[in-house]
Amino acid sequence: MLSLGRAALVIALLAAASTACAGPYRAPRAADGHADLGGLWSSISLTKLERPEWASALTLTDAEALVFEARKLKEFAAVEDGVGGRDSEIGFWPETSAHLARIDGRPRTSWIVDPADGRLPYSPAGLAAVKAMPSAIGDSANPETRNTSERCLLAGFAGSGPPMLNGPYASLYQVVQTRDAVVIHQEAVHQVRIVRLNTTAHLPSHMRPWLGDSIGHWEGDTLVVETTNFNRYDAFKTPIGAYISPDAKVTERFSRVSPTQLAYGFTVEDPATFTKPWRAEMVLAATKGPIYEDACHEGNYSLPGILAGARHEEATARQTATR
Repeated sequence: MLSLGRAALVIALLAAASTACAGPYRAPRAADGHADLGGLWSSISLTKLERPEWASALTLTDAEALVFEARKLKEFAAVEDGVGGRDSEIGFWPETSAHLARIDGRPRTSWIVDPADGRLPYSPAGLAAVKAMPSAIGDSANPETRNTSERCLLAGFAGSGPPMLNGPYASLYQVVQTRDAVVIHQEAVHQVRIVRLNTTAHLPSHMRPWLGDSIGHWEGDTLVVETTNFNRYDAFKTPIGAYISPDAKVTERFSRVSPTQLAYGFTVEDPATFTKPWRAEMVLAATKGPIYEDACHEGNYSLPGILAGARHEEATARQTATR
């Protein structure tokens, strides 16, 4: 039987252990001792990059969020595309969510937190670029002038990043890390981004990979990734409608904040497009997966149809002109 003194000591030790367990979350360690960001993560939610016009603040009350989510569910259930499918891809794909994202328990209306209005701070030149891009990537003269999504080269809606935005489907990420690199595999169009950790120098300016050139370093348990050298054919993010010029710099931050959440934030510096740098944040949710194969449209079978349709329209226009 314990003496009173020993019993008091045991109680004190248990209390100390309980306090320690209730302390700040510490991410599991990878083989190199850094925080382990590995696993499968999802960016799916109703919260999008920009704040909708009806929302006046970054967060909603629980009651406001429930009203919005219920309305979206009703819309998803009611809208058909005329051939038996959903007109909205959200609500049709099984991994999608009909809920707003929550950070610190509060429903978010946008990823953007700066500027305070939650909107992209386009300059006049940036707005002109946005207006010009749809026609630039929709030229049907040949396959090379169609957009990268139609050609199955990139997801198109910036799912692969950077920055990594949530598209309408296939929004799972598999993160694998080693001492020298962090690899981010995105489900849509099976893109793989390799973040190099063993260098501080970017590629020469004339080398512009599809997803830019990403180099990273650790700040405590946070992985900081800087990307430059963007490819000009991936500047316009459809169907989101955002434009980020090839000369932009995107700085991302990844932190594991719980067993089921990965905090993701980024800052975009692009003087050619925006009046000032802008910043966004989101929480990616752990998921069991799996990541499915993305076969896009199986050998680009849709491209012959797109180009043949354009030739038909041109022929029709010529016949009409000669009458």
